Amino acid sequence: MDAERMLQSLTGMLRESHLAGFDQLPDLIARHAAEAGLADVRIYLADLREEVLREVTGLGLDAAHGGDVVSVEGTLPGRVFASNRPQGGGGPDHAGWWVPILDGTERLGVLRADLTDGADLEQLKTVASLVGMLVVSKRPSSDAAARLSRTQTMNVAAELQWNLMPPRAFANRDVVIAAAMEPVYELGGDAFDYAIAAGTVHLAVFDAMGHDSHAGLAANLAVAACRSQRRQGADLATTGERIEQVLVSHFGHDRYVTAILANLNARTGRFSWINRGHLPPVLIRGGRWTTTLSCPPAHPLGTELNLGATLCREQLEPGDRVLLYTDGITEARDSRGRAFGLSQFTDFIIRHHADGLPVPETLRRLMRAVLDHHGGELGDDATVVCLEWRGPSRNTELRPSAFHLARGPDRS
Repeated sequence: MDAERMLQSLTGMLRESHLAGFDQLPDLIARHAAEAGLADVRIYLADLREEVLREVTGLGLDAAHGGDVVSVEGTLPGRVFASNRPQGGGGPDHAGWWVPILDGTERLGVLRADLTDGADLEQLKTVASLVGMLVVSKRPSSDAAARLSRTQTMNVAAELQWNLMPPRAFANRDVVIAAAMEPVYELGGDAFDYAIAAGTVHLAVFDAMGHDSHAGLAANLAVAACRSQRRQGADLATTGERIEQVLVSHFGHDRYVTAILANLNARTGRFSWINRGHLPPVLIRGGRWTTTLSCPPAHPLGTELNLGATLCREQLEPGDRVLLYTDGITEARDSRGRAFGLSQFTDFIIRHHADGLPVPETLRRLMRAVLDHHGGELGDDATVVCLEWRGPSRNTELRPSAFHLARGPDRS
């Protein structure tokens, strides 16, 4: 590997990118990648439903102007996207490699290139990492990027939701977080949120009454109020009360939102949450054992029924997964009226975990299964958020009693 040549290539991409928009990325990246021996470089980004990979051409509407569209199912690029593993280069000239494009751990798409003039796969992976950062930095100011990610028209409520949500995947040495939402283009009142600060993971899922733009507004207000309180250091119970105040001030008692508000101590694995009229979280332990995390529910946010919130706690073990979800997952019904159900939901997660799939890919396949169960079109929003605790940080030590299991309400 020619390190100096690679450094010049990356430096050129970064320097020129400061005055480039999303439409300029394909040409900019191809020109500078060629300096490092990478030929025929092409960027493919996934649509919102992660069913196809669409080539970024830089021609306005992109895929509608001469770009390739490749299915995620049954193709080599699709396997790279699903597995997060490079593939290709089987010929004598090692051409035609595909590598994943990631924003951290969120899957964006794949990068295709031929390795020439002494270039190797590690160089291509390095370029793909930079491409991920450039795509994310340029997308917010580009309608072309938004159009590229869509395969059908999006309603106003969904526009609200997708511009509010954090990335659908995040990972560090302590946790993995992944989320999925349907129906992608007709979202109503579902929302999720998470943030990590000072060793604490903040997590929330919301389900607003209704399936229209008013429900979307209620969910957006709930998320914004939650973030405002969280960033001021409010505890979970206080955060719930302040969210309710905001909802009542805007909607009176005409709208309500159910929610789970939760924190995880990433060092110790102590999971704390309150339930505001929502479905209880599900815990998966050892890749096979499941239980619901019971906690006395308070009233839904916005109803002002004056039922006090109970703070509940659960001691997680390394590798535990906690699932937060909305009723659109479990209540999706087939043509005979049979619900998808909690058992089928958790069994699906367990089976695909055993297959070794990345968590985001498991959730993508889960949503396809839920849609198929309901005839391809959901009547309600369906959202799932998966939190996996990897175990205590490698740079800290826990007391021997730190993994003592403590279930149920915390009344101390």
